[in-house]
Amino acid sequence: MLFKRRKVPGYRERLRVALWPRRSIGRSLRYFGKRVLRLRATPHAIAAGFACGIFAAFIPILGVHIAVALAIAWVIGGNIAAAVIGTTLGNPLVLPFIWAATLEAGRFVLTGHLAGDPLPHHLGSMLRHLDFAVLWEPLIKPMLIGAAPLGFAAALLVYFPVRWAVGSFQNRRRSGFRLEKVAEPT
Repeated sequence: MLFKRRKVPGYRERLRVALWPRRSIGRSLRYFGKRVLRLRATPHAIAAGFACGIFAAFIPILGVHIAVALAIAWVIGGNIAAAVIGTTLGNPLVLPFIWAATLEAGRFVLTGHLAGDPLPHHLGSMLRHLDFAVLWEPLIKPMLIGAAPLGFAAALLVYFPVRWAVGSFQNRRRSGFRLEKVAEPT
């Protein structure tokens, strides 16, 4: 093979690179940003799909982010690829902060006041046993309820800048193609 690695990375190395990229996280984010800009769809469809992915990243149930983003993007006519890229916001570095925010927002919606009683002191033992019925009331229910307004707000905050960026990128790209066609000899 021409471009095969001499030393194939093992499982641990591949996992390390997946969690912490070799170059940098900034470079990975720029790569995803360029991927969103270069998608072939209307600016609204791309921005709506990306916003669906951002909304889905706020859902506290792991493993359903992409499925939820795809379903919502399909219903509202958003770009499917942009929705998948949008779910990358929910990465291991950001999820603890998102979960804490959704928990507090959900507790505020349910009780009507901020920072009331703290989490149960036996939360560690509750998490060790992973009994859904026991975790529902103090943890899962508030997080699910808090995910909706926070996810919707984040999706709205992201939609307009992405729509503007994609629109301006596509306009610049189209004008560049027109200039190339004019410059070509006939």
